[in-house]
Amino acid sequence: MTTAVQPPPPVHSLLRLRLAPHSGLPRAIDGAWWPRSYDLLAELPQLLAGLPRAWGRISNVTVSGAAWPALPGRTLVAGQVVRLHRSPTASAPPAIILIAPGQGRWDLLVVPPDTTTASAETLMASGAGSHG
Repeated sequence: MTTAVQPPPPVHSLLRLRLAPHSGLPRAIDGAWWPRSYDLLAELPQLLAGLPRAWGRISNVTVSGAAWPALPGRTLVAGQVVRLHRSPTASAPPAIILIAPGQGRWDLLVVPPDTTTASAETLMASGAGSHG
């Protein structure tokens, strides 16, 4: 019996996510996410896989901003149903809201995929509560 060796994932597949430091205080934004495209169905599995386990299983996702194309009402991610919603305010800043029943709600700033690296780094630091 032979075992196939998987090549390392390409560098471009690394999750671009920065979370705010954990604290007992409520905050408006829990971090920032910089997806590689506006295709939420393609981007969501990697985002959810990269979240802290303590956040639990995300079952509802709400996106805001007009940039996301039409979304189905739900999708399968890692064999689990995730319900997808769009914020009724299309002019809202780009964000994604993640909800895990019994665990909590997390709001992430979404850095548009076509943002330059320098600008994205600034926005990611701001979303994570850093001054870097």
